[in-house]
Amino acid sequence: MEDDALIAQAQAWLAEDPDPDTRDELARLIDSGDHAELSARFAGTLQFGTAGLRGELGAGPLRMNRSVVIRAAAGLAAYLKKQGHTDGLVVVGYDARHKSQTFAEDTAAVMTGAGLRAAVLPRPLPTPVLAFAIRHLGAVAGVEVTASHNPPRDNGYKVYLGDGSQIVPPADAEIAAEIEAITSLATVPRPTTGWDTLDDTVLDAYLARTDAVLSEDSPRTARTVYTAMHGVGKDVLLAAFARAGFPTPDLVTEQADPDPDFPTVAFPNPEEPGAMDLAFAKARETNPDLVIANDPDADRCAAAVKDGGDWRMLRGDEVGALLAAHLVRRGVTGTFAESIVSSSLLGRIAEKAGLPYEETLTGFKWIARVDGLRYGYEEALGYCVDPDGVRDKDGITAALLLTELASELKTDNRTLLDLLDDLAVEHGLHATDQLSVRVKDLGLIASAMRRLREQPPTELAGLRITKAEDLTEGTDKLPPTDGLRYTLDGARVVVRPSGTEPKLKCYLEVVIPVAGKADLPEARTKATTLLATIKQDLSEAAGIQ
Repeated sequence: MEDDALIAQAQAWLAEDPDPDTRDELARLIDSGDHAELSARFAGTLQFGTAGLRGELGAGPLRMNRSVVIRAAAGLAAYLKKQGHTDGLVVVGYDARHKSQTFAEDTAAVMTGAGLRAAVLPRPLPTPVLAFAIRHLGAVAGVEVTASHNPPRDNGYKVYLGDGSQIVPPADAEIAAEIEAITSLATVPRPTTGWDTLDDTVLDAYLARTDAVLSEDSPRTARTVYTAMHGVGKDVLLAAFARAGFPTPDLVTEQADPDPDFPTVAFPNPEEPGAMDLAFAKARETNPDLVIANDPDADRCAAAVKDGGDWRMLRGDEVGALLAAHLVRRGVTGTFAESIVSSSLLGRIAEKAGLPYEETLTGFKWIARVDGLRYGYEEALGYCVDPDGVRDKDGITAALLLTELASELKTDNRTLLDLLDDLAVEHGLHATDQLSVRVKDLGLIASAMRRLREQPPTELAGLRITKAEDLTEGTDKLPPTDGLRYTLDGARVVVRPSGTEPKLKCYLEVVIPVAGKADLPEARTKATTLLATIKQDLSEAAGIQ
């Protein structure tokens, strides 16, 4: 873009920016003539997709700010009205990140100005409370202002429709078209009053619902260490644990209260290196049965156990299998579902239990829509254990159910690791790992995907690829998506760009048959070696070393 045109575009944006913070930021950029930085902000628009919006806070159409949020809200309102929801209710929730409450209030103002009814949750609360509130209140849509586990500089805008599930195509494209049609903020009415701020009644109803995930007569003895990872989970999780009668969790106090700067972690994601260090230190002091972590908006749940002399994180696939086995033992009925990047162990557990099983594309927007869903999970620490209450991942109810399982095992002088051993003997050792490459240049991701398509590997770690699928073409059960899936002799690999972060993500699984518990150490050693070699060979094939 020519300098004059770029400056003119930035000045036009500045003229209608309602936020003094981003106005000042943009004015300084214009005055300094920083063409590179202005180009980075005005070379397009933040795209509204199936995860809604997510991006870095700042001025301009390629950043998260009030102008972008107001346009998004107006586009959503126009879409809802075209769907016949001319006076429907839209519920708005928000986390404790920078600008989250402001974005939530802007959304409520836009909905009110469009003739819809709006209700805002009373304070920063977990995302599953918003997902619950949509169906509980009979809303036609919901918005959660959150960037989940992204870095502190980010924020996001997650959209749900009236079924309580996140949007999927074609709704995302239709909403995006309505956003694109908004030429000026001056055309968007934004009254200063007219929406409701909810009290704790909805939260109380959510907490009452959490009781339903537990068996009435189950033991409640497991002791836990808990970290909220500087997010909004603490108060709700503590209330849920108190209602259930579990021992009060020992808190990681340095991370217990909301802090949008996330000062103790490089990334506020339990999966990231170092994020659980303080929780492990607390566990070494208190020797609990289980360590539990939520991500900042508490829709994900991580768990760690003592393994030998120290603590280790359980993989999302391990927790997914444990919760499935627990529900099977309780005699639940309904469909078990997971995304294509999660462990195939869930399918084997469901098959042996005689339960229906479905595989979906990545994301709970797909898992939540499975007919007859009873339990769904995704390897990225997301678990839906009460789909009738929350049709999305829920880190609070998952923590309750996992602590119930730990309590039952404790009664028999067993641990979660003992149950994982049992599952490996019964179904084969399913070992998973991930190759995740964070990039600054998104072109590197496109280049890696193109290279794998043009020069596909024929084997990885000496295992022959028996089936290679380009998921952009879809399958008989899956709609098209940007991904590749390789089936090998005793292994599986899925490669895809992340939908929420600048990452290329590769999901690896090997399955080793096990005759008995005595064979597990050797099987785990073999699996570790295979996974490491697959990771190396895949890096070379994709050109991302």
